[in-house]
Amino acid sequence: MKKYLGSCALVAIMLSTAGVAVARDQVKVVGSSTVFPYSQAVAEEFANKSGKTAPVVESTGTGGGFKAFCGGVGEDFADVTGASRAIKESEVKLCADNGVTDITEAMIGYDGLSIAVSRGNEKDWDLTEEQIFKALAAELPDGKGGFVANPNKKWSDIDPSLPATDIVAFGPPPTSGTRDAFVELVMHDGCKGLPGMADLKKADEKKWTEVCSRMRQDGPFVEAGENDNLIVQRLESDPNSVGIFGYSFLYENSDKLKDVKINGVEVTFDTIADGSYPVARPLFIYIKNAHRDVIPGMKEFLEEFVSDGALGPDGYLAERGLTPLDDAKRSEVQKAVSEAKKLGS
Repeated sequence: MKKYLGSCALVAIMLSTAGVAVARDQVKVVGSSTVFPYSQAVAEEFANKSGKTAPVVESTGTGGGFKAFCGGVGEDFADVTGASRAIKESEVKLCADNGVTDITEAMIGYDGLSIAVSRGNEKDWDLTEEQIFKALAAELPDGKGGFVANPNKKWSDIDPSLPATDIVAFGPPPTSGTRDAFVELVMHDGCKGLPGMADLKKADEKKWTEVCSRMRQDGPFVEAGENDNLIVQRLESDPNSVGIFGYSFLYENSDKLKDVKINGVEVTFDTIADGSYPVARPLFIYIKNAHRDVIPGMKEFLEEFVSDGALGPDGYLAERGLTPLDDAKRSEVQKAVSEAKKLGS
């Protein structure tokens, strides 16, 4: 404990010398576009309750958020980053290399990865993970032990029961945690049952991962950046296209969009919470503990973020689409944040 307080005091002196208290009187939050609306809501609630300046919240994507967060300690670097996946070992190393060694991880809840279409699309969509893979993968097995460039141009090329419309899917870029989760939870599941893929995984798992992860780049899959609002606009202008983003965003835009069932299951709070929806993931925030006692309002902002009023089943984040943790897990997270539990300890 003395070592922790001593290190905090040293960092505080360093940061104060750099003019943090004068140059930056706002908490700085970066990260996932999925976590962004939750961080923004907490920032607004914190400002309303405390009368302090609201934190600055930026949507940089999960990967971009970790890059900014792990850049160093000091006023130029973010205090908190949101993530739609857990931090990678390479990112832990990047942080450590730049002196960011005391980090707290806090799971804030769950989100379903949704595929959606415009309400202007009259079809009741229901896709399997295998059908999604066949639509969006760069290569497919050729039945002879090799692979061919994905030949499917229309959904009906995959299954005659699907619409005879061009495959157009707007989704997140590689820097997004949503993209990482989509590849792991949808593409890999859709790939593993195809002919020869089980044998390939046993023989050459690296090759299996490469083939099952690579999204096509010949037109049907369109990287739409980190701004999910742009995807909504594109879906409205082309009702036959589909979009990929977190359920919270679909929930917020339910007047314009409707979900595509996956394996026959509709995405809802209940299906995410009970595990019946096949494409769900945890959401996180990561906290730079060296900044807690230096950046004005940071400790109070963190208290608000993990409060029952925010994360609880009747909290304001649930109203915005977050699937809450159970009581025991929420208490565990609150304790970790209040005690600045170090990542990996």
